[in-house]
Amino acid sequence: MITKKIDHVGIAVRDASKRLSVYRDFFNLQNIHVEEIAERGIRVYMIQVGESKIELLEPMNENSEISKFLDSKGEGIHHIAFNVLGIDQAAELAKSNGLQPLSDKPKAGAEGTKVLFLHPKTTGGVLIELVEGNH
Repeated sequence: MITKKIDHVGIAVRDASKRLSVYRDFFNLQNIHVEEIAERGIRVYMIQVGESKIELLEPMNENSEISKFLDSKGEGIHHIAFNVLGIDQAAELAKSNGLQPLSDKPKAGAEGTKVLFLHPKTTGGVLIELVEGNH
């Protein structure tokens, strides 16, 4: 596995339309990609900031992946994502290093990427996402 860069910081929000004004109007960030990932119940808003992104995660329904987080912790930083080459090897490497993936194999991410999350109990309290591919 090769770690290329911090891909994005994921932020859980209840209503992205209310939160986008901070990034558009205050920071003057205009390059925003919106995508629905129906099988995960989320709508993502990818906001370009230099080489990295801010990802707003909005639930599409009450059973969304992000709904439980919002109910228990409220809006805020959800995860940090690292862009990697070799996500399948990364999953095996994580296990051999005592890190617990949240799924058996990578899932579909935004813009055709593959993603795998690592449990925060095994990463020092931070939900880490591994991303393979480019947004």
